[in-house]
Amino acid sequence: MTLQDAIPILRIFSVEKAYEFYVDYLGFTLEWEHRFADDLPLYAQIKRGSVVLHLSEHHGDSTPGSTVFVPVDDIDALHRELLGKTYRYARPGVEEVGWGRQMQIADPFGNRLRFCQLG
Repeated sequence: MTLQDAIPILRIFSVEKAYEFYVDYLGFTLEWEHRFADDLPLYAQIKRGSVVLHLSEHHGDSTPGSTVFVPVDDIDALHRELLGKTYRYARPGVEEVGWGRQMQIADPFGNRLRFCQLG
């Protein structure tokens, strides 16, 4: 038996705001969407590089305010990329921490992505 990569599920409350943040701003690609019916909550998968996230409007899937730790190999390049985009709700900075350099960004729903260059 082999364990495979975990896929965090993040709670969202607006598909439009989620896609503006995750796809337009952070550069993830929408891989698929699922709804049991047109008027029911969305469940979607997004991906950037090897990072896969699930976004869910279903109230029982996760708790708002979660944090996802994302290792990166060049945090300065990611920082420059994000600062070069127009997104009115975030201007992240890079900080030195005991285990490397990190940049935290909160999504519109209170979830945090903690990008970290280790070492």
